[in-house]
Amino acid sequence: MAVDVLTDIIIERPCAEVAAYAADPSHAPTWYANIESVVWRTPAPVAVGSRMDFVARFLGRRLAYTYEVVELVPGERLVMRIAQGPFPMETTYTWEPVDPERTRMTLRNRGEPAGFARMSAPMMAAAMRRANSKDLANLKRLLERPPAGSAGGW
Repeated sequence: MAVDVLTDIIIERPCAEVAAYAADPSHAPTWYANIESVVWRTPAPVAVGSRMDFVARFLGRRLAYTYEVVELVPGERLVMRIAQGPFPMETTYTWEPVDPERTRMTLRNRGEPAGFARMSAPMMAAAMRRANSKDLANLKRLLERPPAGSAGGW
């Protein structure tokens, strides 16, 4: 059984700002609760062909995997695939302006678990949906808060 989880959120920031922050894998440990670290295998900034090693915790397990960027349309779409890791997974971010000051960001994870993981795919999808919702809410809080030293907001 395939896993295909789509989550979205409206962030009260311009599309270019949301995309620039979220598309930088170095920021992932800041807004993803389960990602412990990201180490670049190729030089930054992110581009098609970029590879990064991620370490995460999911369903009580430590996971180490390598993402490769397979598609990048700056400010609109980023697609990464696990090149090496526990099971084939693709993560897609999209950003769409709702208006000049608001952005709809979508996060999609899909893959085809194999072996024992295949039997737990429904539970894995539900856990992923919960985690993705929390992570997007973290990103929203992070990007919508006033900059340090500001006198009361944007």
